[in-house]
Amino acid sequence: MQNQFRTVALLGLLSGLLIAISYWILGGSAGVITGIAIAAITNLVSWYQSDKIALAAYRARPISPQQAPGLYQMVKRLCDRAQLPMPALYLIPRGQRMLQLDGTPNTQAVAVTEGILELLPEDELEGVIAHELTHVANRDTLTQAVAATIARQFLS
Repeated sequence: MQNQFRTVALLGLLSGLLIAISYWILGGSAGVITGIAIAAITNLVSWYQSDKIALAAYRARPISPQQAPGLYQMVKRLCDRAQLPMPALYLIPRGQRMLQLDGTPNTQAVAVTEGILELLPEDELEGVIAHELTHVANRDTLTQAVAATIARQFLS
């Protein structure tokens, strides 16, 4: 619950900043209305689509249980222990050694790179995934994704 409050507070703060910038640039009520509209659209998109945006940015492709049965069994076992629903699994076709988790407990996605699958033995990979799943359970990834999506609006 505390992380949800932080996410809402972050959205409010960044939305207020966006509205203030719009007011400063456009001036008057037109600036405020434009800022509110941009903030509302950005907030909704980042809240509900942040996982899809991140996966598309990395060109992640879904993998089926037939393509990676060991990975599926590992993630399923970890999710059962953490009382989380089974996430969608994705493969990032790069040699980088990373793991990406996005979304909320109900919309989470786990993306592994080809590099991390080659580098880590199964027990270490399981530990990394377990650690990352705690971020999903605590909604840390949602907070990070929302912040990143809104920050992109200020930088672009």
